[in-house]
Amino acid sequence: VQLQAFGGGLVQAGGSLTLSCAASGSGFNINAMGWYRQAPGEQRELVALITRGGSTNYADSVKGRFTISRDNAKNTVYLQMNSLKPEDTAVYYCNVRTLYSSYWGQGTELTVSS
Repeated sequence: VQLQAFGGGLVQAGGSLTLSCAASGSGFNINAMGWYRQAPGEQRELVALITRGGSTNYADSVKGRFTISRDNAKNTVYLQMNSLKPEDTAVYYCNVRTLYSSYWGQGTELTVSS
């Protein structure tokens, strides 16, 4: 499984941005898809997760501001980010889980300026 993430960049505080991540390959069946982030000097943390059935889970810090969604037909996961804050600045990684494995994208950088 290969993952390619798009959508990072520089945004002003209060702004919005959408990340997307597409999975490609063959012979896999994706269960959960998610976004993680890692700020400089910090550990990687879960931002949002969505199951194949559409159940979601969010970090407390992004609840009400971020929305995760997925297109199962396209094996793509999205992260709509609103009301961005400087503390959202990080490298964002997409992750997909199959029955036996976990795969990571290359990371896309988000910088939120104050």
